[in-house]
Amino acid sequence: MTEPGQRRSGRAGAATIYDIAERAGVNPSTVSRALNHPGRVSAATEARIRQAADELDFHANPMARALPTGRTRTLALVLADVTNPVVFGLIRGAERAAAAAGYTLVIAESQESGAVEAATVERVAPAVDGIVLATSRLADDEIGAIAARKPVVTVNRGGSASANVSPDVEPGIAALVAHLESLGHRTLAFLAGPANSWTSTRRWDVLFAAARRAGLHIVEIGPNAPTVEGGGDAYERCEASGATAVVAYNDLMAMGLIQAARAAGRRVPEDLSIVGFDDIFGAALITPALTTVRADLELAGEHAVTHLLALMGEGDAPADCAELATELVVRDSTGPAPTR
Repeated sequence: MTEPGQRRSGRAGAATIYDIAERAGVNPSTVSRALNHPGRVSAATEARIRQAADELDFHANPMARALPTGRTRTLALVLADVTNPVVFGLIRGAERAAAAAGYTLVIAESQESGAVEAATVERVAPAVDGIVLATSRLADDEIGAIAARKPVVTVNRGGSASANVSPDVEPGIAALVAHLESLGHRTLAFLAGPANSWTSTRRWDVLFAAARRAGLHIVEIGPNAPTVEGGGDAYERCEASGATAVVAYNDLMAMGLIQAARAAGRRVPEDLSIVGFDDIFGAALITPALTTVRADLELAGEHAVTHLLALMGEGDAPADCAELATELVVRDSTGPAPTR
């Protein structure tokens, strides 16, 4: 039995709805309705309850609230590599959309491993209302199994059994091929990413088609680790290909390739033009500044969370991803093809 003035709290020092009810002179159930379902009690009673909650510095426990509703108001963003600067914009956009809807976003990493990703999702799924898988390394059936349990949206992972948000690479790649062709390049190489990367396959397919339409020779080199080291390790294979321009799967690999070429005494772009993807932070700061295909990754993150909330019955999904078109950013790492 609680004596008058005594706080009934599950946590020492933390106010509960019982404390609010006592101060406001109402039943605890009335407090719950006022705080969780505004409009269900009279305006005067709700105002009195909210004033009491403010005076007691009351903070709702989201996990306790989830018990009757089944909702934690928490979303998960699972990333392949949290150290890759390409995810910075994605995280920012996703966090902005989640916060605007009153949700908390938690970040988890799969370390470029499908097995780790599956285990990570298994751990976080019970505690969240929905999941965004960014550059997933899972197979389609694995993603489908997750989507059967929780709302799932993928980023840069077409072909899966869930909604997907992917920047349209065709405009950026078309501009890239036209740029290289105008500089006299006739033989290109694509430095592929991981073997199980949908994004790498998509970029290669579009680049291959665009190069062939332009009458250019093109070869794929890979798979490779999507890192600075992965790009550097592929330098000799790029050199052996005879390509005068190399398009790397991402900016990190392009940077590694530039470092390796310079270490070998080759000049960029005089001897070899190099292009990346994503326009990450630092792409314009290296020497030479990197030519790259840019995507609005903040918008991609925002769209992914908006799609996810729509699957959960909150709001409408974006109409389409037309505004996620890519564009070519020309800097100093591309130049006229060398005469050989």
